[in-house]
Amino acid sequence: MKKPTDELQDLGRFSEPALLIMISLADGPKHGYAMTQDIAEVSGQKLGPGTLYGGITRLEAKGWIEPLPSEDRRRPYKLTTSGHRVLAHRLEAMRAVAKIGRARLATS
Repeated sequence: MKKPTDELQDLGRFSEPALLIMISLADGPKHGYAMTQDIAEVSGQKLGPGTLYGGITRLEAKGWIEPLPSEDRRRPYKLTTSGHRVLAHRLEAMRAVAKIGRARLATS
């Protein structure tokens, strides 16, 4: 059985944008433009529409996000329970790697 941290890597070149999308949705539902703005504010990265919606499509196919009823032309998405679990595991793995990296920097 795959670990949740491995599952995110299955998204290939969309793994980093997918992580940013999931982080954006962690504090509540958002539509595409709101995600783009939030991601740019938090990470300094501006996701283009192809990257954003490619990531959304892949995350939805995995069952990690789901669409909500449309608001006019905008479709909001929310993180699912399994998406929350995958994100929590991935962030914990990143925290552990960052801790090791900081320790190694301190000794060099």
